[in-house]
Amino acid sequence: MGTVIMHNVVSVDGFVADKNDDVGPLHDWYFNGDTPITGGADQDYDHSGAGTGIKVSRKSAEYVRSTWETIGTIVMGRHLFDLVNGWEGRPPSGDHVVVVSHRPKPEGWHSEASYHFVDGVTAAIDEAKELAGERTVAVNAGDVGGQILAAGLVDEVAMDVVPVVFGSGKRYFGSVDGQHLLEDPHVVIQGEGVLHLRFKVRR
Repeated sequence: MGTVIMHNVVSVDGFVADKNDDVGPLHDWYFNGDTPITGGADQDYDHSGAGTGIKVSRKSAEYVRSTWETIGTIVMGRHLFDLVNGWEGRPPSGDHVVVVSHRPKPEGWHSEASYHFVDGVTAAIDEAKELAGERTVAVNAGDVGGQILAAGLVDEVAMDVVPVVFGSGKRYFGSVDGQHLLEDPHVVIQGEGVLHLRFKVRR
């Protein structure tokens, strides 16, 4: 089975959005560089709706491209799914999405898309691993990500830290209780307007 990585873009003080789910300048670095993010056969990874394509700094491009290409399944909470309407059935990376939700998939919603609605974080990770095979399971940070971390199901924490202070809002680790130790970062990459960090979760 592949690695389970909890990931998100985050402010210096640990927020992924403000209280109204506005990400402010957190994603600006996706569009401020000169290197496009493309996959095999020039697959465009831009699902932002901006229509201009994602262009980041060269150092960020190498890291982001190599990371996204390993993803098999994304795990997200129902709140984020509703907020972005599940990216209209086209996730930014990977072939499958598992949504942690007590409610089923909306009736008639993109029946062709490999989206699976699962009640509970343990069952969601089991399903995501099965779908991903040897590829990575990417868990969106926030309340659901924090629950998955607290359950001991996360192998690594990846943060794209942007130099902005939010002061309040939606926390990267949600409302997770207690201490969870991480190893020293094994990835430290300085992009333009972003610092990429990855930590293995200490067992």
